[in-house]
Amino acid sequence: MSVDSTETFRGLPVSHTDFTSYTEIYEHYRRLDADREAARFQFNDTTERGFFMLQRYDDVQRGFQQHATWTTAVRSALNPGIGEPLLPQDLNGSAHQKLRKILNQFFSPVAIRRMEPQARARCIELIEELRPAGRCDFVQEFAIRFPTDLFLSILGLPTSDGEKFVVWSEEFFAAMLSGDMSTATVAKKNIMDYFTEAVNERRAHPGDPDVDMVSRLVQADIDGEALSHDDILTILLTLMLAGLDTTRSALGYIFTHLAQHPEDRQRLIDEPEMVPKAMEEFLRLYPLVFQAGREVQEDGEFDGLQLAKGDVVWIGIAQANRDPRKYDDPDTFDMDRHGASTHLAFGGGPHRCLGMHLARMGIKVVLEEWHPRIPDYRISDGVELTERGGQLTLPTLPLEWEA
Repeated sequence: MSVDSTETFRGLPVSHTDFTSYTEIYEHYRRLDADREAARFQFNDTTERGFFMLQRYDDVQRGFQQHATWTTAVRSALNPGIGEPLLPQDLNGSAHQKLRKILNQFFSPVAIRRMEPQARARCIELIEELRPAGRCDFVQEFAIRFPTDLFLSILGLPTSDGEKFVVWSEEFFAAMLSGDMSTATVAKKNIMDYFTEAVNERRAHPGDPDVDMVSRLVQADIDGEALSHDDILTILLTLMLAGLDTTRSALGYIFTHLAQHPEDRQRLIDEPEMVPKAMEEFLRLYPLVFQAGREVQEDGEFDGLQLAKGDVVWIGIAQANRDPRKYDDPDTFDMDRHGASTHLAFGGGPHRCLGMHLARMGIKVVLEEWHPRIPDYRISDGVELTERGGQLTLPTLPLEWEA
């Protein structure tokens, strides 16, 4: 983990920092901060293709606007040639816009507000199931189950399927990240078989396309052509991959913070009206997707950074969110911070996260409903928290409270 100011590539310092390993909690943020402060632009050589790093807020914000010539042919600078096909992420230009238009109605602020009572009721049910035990692995028993149920609800599928769906999705995530492709294939087949059954059922018995996403996808067309069965399955898998792990991860970091900072937890209990501001500050301070990748489509220059066709660009979300040029005392959680919502946790430009309003609603509901029921909790003694690199998450978060 270092930046060599004497070793250069196209005139840039070379970083050897690995952002993919398992480490102690918060270590990746320390590495990201260090690289950002070492140089404005760097070349990182830890992958086969390497990548050019944009790390400071203004550069990152502008980087997300280069969509005409930097495309999602590479979605992750860390894995430029690896990954499942994703829709709409893999599309660019008008094709991307047309598919987003079909999906947007289910993720608009109005649609999410309509979902909130159901989400709140399910959240309360899950908390009440856990409360009598006086302990849980928050990540494994709550933080993944709640977004899974929200996901199924948006699709118009029964939340009672959440328990088995969690098992399949967890197997799939773990196998993909470990490179165990045989296990990933089995887990993916279970998921795709489930989606296929749902799609076939909606073709035979369509639901209301205004509130049932599977029915909407079955009936939708782009330029007069219906979506193919394979594209529908890819969209459903994409929504699962994009939404479940990220929300689970966000809740894990948030509740770790609140368990370790009882003064912040008490303020949310005493002043529940502060939940929306606290949520934005949590998203700024603990972004889980800490970078977005792009592939350069033509030779060009970005404020002095010379780029060639085929180069991979790292757009440093977490580094921007903690940039002292943008935020005072950026590594400190400040519930009263002015302008916290200018964070880039959901990316920017036309590929900005489709599910950002859903993610915000889910986090807000959990913060509002957990604390009246379990106000005092702590991390179990002797636990050393670790985080997974690549896309940050906590494998485990054992919490305890007085039942």
